[in-house]
Amino acid sequence: MKDLIRVGHGFDAHQLGDRRVLILGGVEIPYHQGLQGHSDADVLIHAICDALLGASGLGDIGNLFPDTDDRNLNRNSREFLVEVRRLLQSHSIRVVNVDATLVAQAPKLAPFIDAMRSNLSADLELDRSLVNVKATTTEGLGFTGRAEGIAAHAVVLVEQSIG
Repeated sequence: MKDLIRVGHGFDAHQLGDRRVLILGGVEIPYHQGLQGHSDADVLIHAICDALLGASGLGDIGNLFPDTDDRNLNRNSREFLVEVRRLLQSHSIRVVNVDATLVAQAPKLAPFIDAMRSNLSADLELDRSLVNVKATTTEGLGFTGRAEGIAAHAVVLVEQSIG
């Protein structure tokens, strides 16, 4: 049996708006606006799902959980992550590690990073030390710098047993 190592990158961005709860990494963040989207619009989990699916050659989050499907309306994105993990496992693919970056001018996210890491590691069935989340600003530049939205990047390493 041979192991194949693959890297994936994911990106997501959503606009901030009123009348929504802000959820990142499955954590409710106290803020006067939330992210707009069909599901709960958790950009962090969406970027991680896309990175995992890309590394595995299994498409993307839009194909797996389309916004045209009412079953995904206001859906908790942690459910997406668990389904993606199960899909990978069904293809003998194991998540090795996750490194993700949130890009937001506001709110300050540092107090919530530990809880995000705990949620993500639980959903991926990974040791917490193998899941890293960081937050940064764009120093006032672009849509994230103007606090119009939040973006996330994720890089993952997966291993597939083949043969």
